[in-house]
Amino acid sequence: MEPDARQEIGGTGLAVTALGLGGAPLGNLLAEVGEDAAEGAIDAAYDAGIRLFDTAPLYGHGLSEHRMGRALRHAPRGDYVLSTKVGRLLKPQAPDRVDGKEFRNPLPFEVVYDYSYDGVMRSFEDSLQRLGLSRIDMLLIHDVDVWTHGTKEASDGRIAEVMEGGYRAMAKLRAEGTIKAIGAGLNEWQPCQRLAELGDFDCFLLAGRYTLLEQDALESFLPLCQARGISIVIGGPFNTGILATGAVEGAYYDYAPPPPPVMERVARIEAVCGRHDVPLAAAALQFPLGHSAVAAVIPGARSADEVMRSVALFSAPIPADLWQELRAEGLLRADAPAPGPAAPACP
Repeated sequence: MEPDARQEIGGTGLAVTALGLGGAPLGNLLAEVGEDAAEGAIDAAYDAGIRLFDTAPLYGHGLSEHRMGRALRHAPRGDYVLSTKVGRLLKPQAPDRVDGKEFRNPLPFEVVYDYSYDGVMRSFEDSLQRLGLSRIDMLLIHDVDVWTHGTKEASDGRIAEVMEGGYRAMAKLRAEGTIKAIGAGLNEWQPCQRLAELGDFDCFLLAGRYTLLEQDALESFLPLCQARGISIVIGGPFNTGILATGAVEGAYYDYAPPPPPVMERVARIEAVCGRHDVPLAAAALQFPLGHSAVAAVIPGARSADEVMRSVALFSAPIPADLWQELRAEGLLRADAPAPGPAAPACP
């Protein structure tokens, strides 16, 4: 599949490229990015034919949205698909009191969770202001998961809050034609499945939970999406870096140093890739698109060079034997569909 191959999001008429650009690094995720480098990354993605761009208020507390909007402002608006997220409002705060957590040197705003009807409407309008654009194509509920809120009870409470309020706002915007698609962007597949069961969603952005390293979403979530025609966009295809760098000192997995079992598993996957002369990062980037529910994969980038590396990796040839060997070694689920020519399942 080529990076600029198009697939429709649900039944919305939105056609996204198979390779997109994730905007978290442009909000200074784990490291600061200069203005020129950020703009260069977005420009390089556009010039390479990428037409799916994702951002969120959380990323740098508005910084990623500012950068994304500025770089895309001169492109024909109907030529690309832009997604952002709701559930967090940004309130002005003294810079020395802002906790950016994993975002370095964020803008001087504090994050306030608000999944209510009014909160989502306010978040949507604020994002338009930061982007400097008149339209957002895909609007996603952000982080109603255990990962963010600490417990399943807290996650369930946020899901109830959004379904009672914010979901109605999103459905209204979609019905009016103001946005084309609604969904959620989460780090866990279980709350994605719960939302899919509760509402009428077009898509989900699943970060880090359907990758070359993890395929538990095949248990029930991906089959549900497949049956209902819900599209999946895969964020975090490198699991925050380790599937790009390999199991090396300083690698990151889920925004933190990886535990020994993850390091060991990645090293074994990388060894199989090496036997087939395939870069680990190429296998990681291409793998999710083997599933028919997956419409796109959106790695992040901090520079034009990183974007072009992703484009090259996305197009790298991968023999079917690689996927079969990963299955035989117990490193890939037997029921995980591979991209390209189908490889026989491991008995």
